[in-house]
Amino acid sequence: MRTILLMFDSLNRRLLEPYGCDWTRTPNFSRLAEKSVTFDTCYAGSLPCMPARRELHTGRYNFLHRSWGPLEPFDDSLPELLRKAGVYTHMISDHQHYWEDGGATYHHRYDTWEIVRGQEGDCWKASVRDPEYGPHYGRMWRQDVVNRAYIRGEEDFPQAKVFDLGLEFLEKNGGEDNWFLHLETFDPHEPFAAAQRYRELYPHDYSGPPFDWPEYRRVTEPREAVEHCRYEYAALLSMCDAYLGRILDYMDEHAMWEDTALIVCTDHGFLLGEHDCWAKCVHPFYNEVAHIPLFIWDPRLGEAGTRRSSLVQTIDLPPTVLDLYGLSPTKDMQGRSLRPVMECDAPVREFALFGLHGGQVNVTDGAYVYMRDYAESNKPLYNYTVMPTHMRSMFSVEELRTMERHPGFSFTKSCPVMRMESVVAEDSDIVMKERTGNLLFDLRADPEQKAAIEDPDAEARMIRGLVGLLKESDAPAEQYERLGLGEIGQVRPAQAALVHGEHCLHERG
Repeated sequence: MRTILLMFDSLNRRLLEPYGCDWTRTPNFSRLAEKSVTFDTCYAGSLPCMPARRELHTGRYNFLHRSWGPLEPFDDSLPELLRKAGVYTHMISDHQHYWEDGGATYHHRYDTWEIVRGQEGDCWKASVRDPEYGPHYGRMWRQDVVNRAYIRGEEDFPQAKVFDLGLEFLEKNGGEDNWFLHLETFDPHEPFAAAQRYRELYPHDYSGPPFDWPEYRRVTEPREAVEHCRYEYAALLSMCDAYLGRILDYMDEHAMWEDTALIVCTDHGFLLGEHDCWAKCVHPFYNEVAHIPLFIWDPRLGEAGTRRSSLVQTIDLPPTVLDLYGLSPTKDMQGRSLRPVMECDAPVREFALFGLHGGQVNVTDGAYVYMRDYAESNKPLYNYTVMPTHMRSMFSVEELRTMERHPGFSFTKSCPVMRMESVVAEDSDIVMKERTGNLLFDLRADPEQKAAIEDPDAEARMIRGLVGLLKESDAPAEQYERLGLGEIGQVRPAQAALVHGEHCLHERG
């Protein structure tokens, strides 16, 4: 078996042609849908970037126990499990968070890995003198201006280099067996910088200042600026589509569909002015962020051009990849192989959990989304870790002074951990700032989540599902307290009653 896992960052499901968008140019995503299974009800889990990638390694939620951070020594890592089983693993990425304090343990789990520099505020090129640039919000904007000066032609864009290296890997190793290629581009994450030929696909009138990097906040810009930023995102999305096409072309030309699996996924979406919001994390996780695209081609099954409606999540991808190689998930993985979903849309879960450490905790069954708000003080809240790093820094001395020894959890493999009070800077982009109270949405009647509803029976059912997943995740006791769940934590896990799709309802032809 050979597998290509192609991951985009901030890929907006609603702007892809195979998910119904009629104004963006994404023909290769439509082509991909014709060659694979398209999942209509896929949700993110732990958000944002590196928490989502920890799920991609471990197959379990992690935002209930700690904030953004690296893999822990007790974590089960998908590429490491494959390596131990004799599968060669290689990662290529321009996602700079892998090389920061809060992500630096991920790439070493692969046999080999390659870095491409220059995305976003990557600390890449040096300039002692401040460059000339317009309005900005911090060091990353300054660094991005410095970096962009070295990106002249399309071939210089980090995404282009990532795909060049991916095709180099396939040219050298495509004829071999038993490998796993993790190919990952940071695009279409902000800033929405695309080569000019993709921007020309979306002609429009705009005379304002350059605007391809919205702040994480409420929309304050005029309508024409919001529309311009959406077109900038669309241009970058079309660039992603073109490079996806290069992988599909290679698989066509070398008959790789016969024996090579392809998974195309993302970590989350992005708010482009919907709900009067920009970006993610500081706002509730509306479906523009949490409801994500997923495409899988499994050569063993031959399911192409089909759609599946069963509820699935990022945590299901590690067990699915292990299944491709005849391996079983570890006991600590909460995800399920998606083979039964691909075969006949057999469900593997009743509820899905998603959220950010210290923010709302959300649950969906695919028909409803329930957002459970936290207590006014958002306390108690702790980080549990043996790897005390944030995104770009180590834990502060002040945080470490609150450290206590904790006996650990079911998934820490009998290892004790450090427990420290969660302290997140108020100006951080990865702390939820917007309070809404508890919200319940009926997605069938209101897919755009324009108006929350009051339905006590539906809310009670969603709370049971939420509590069931908290218990299944061995969530810390204080999560029930900060969410105002109290004694309801004693409710029987709703997940336990579900048969997880071990058998299809009909024989395959």
